[in-house]
Amino acid sequence: MPTKTHVARYARYGLEVIENIGLMVIAIATVVAGYQEVMLMLSNGAVTLADLLLMFLYLEVLAMVGLYYESGKLPVRFPLYIAMVALARFVILDVKELDVWHLIGVSAAILLISGAVLLLRYGHVRYPYKEDTARHGSHSPVIGKD
Repeated sequence: MPTKTHVARYARYGLEVIENIGLMVIAIATVVAGYQEVMLMLSNGAVTLADLLLMFLYLEVLAMVGLYYESGKLPVRFPLYIAMVALARFVILDVKELDVWHLIGVSAAILLISGAVLLLRYGHVRYPYKEDTARHGSHSPVIGKD
């Protein structure tokens, strides 16, 4: 009869397999979407700012997947970056249809998310995690590392 430890180990392994499958699906879907966008740009014969921002969103998603595979962690900042770019793209595409209050609301959302990123970065530099200080051998984390 399996012990509690064996069940926990198998459960962790099962979740890890599901997580890896999910990450692979996200990566493949992002690459396919990026390819489709490039093909659309080629068929249109033009590249717009909205196209570039969409490609940037795809690259950010791939960077998140790569970072998660590399470190096993996902900094909260990455989804926040994606949200800011997505909101900026929304404004660029729909600026003619947006009324003043919607434009102010989206701009305020971008500003709030930017402030959240700054607070997260400040908190990480000022109050590093114990794992970071142990890994780097000092009380200040390596700049640019999350």
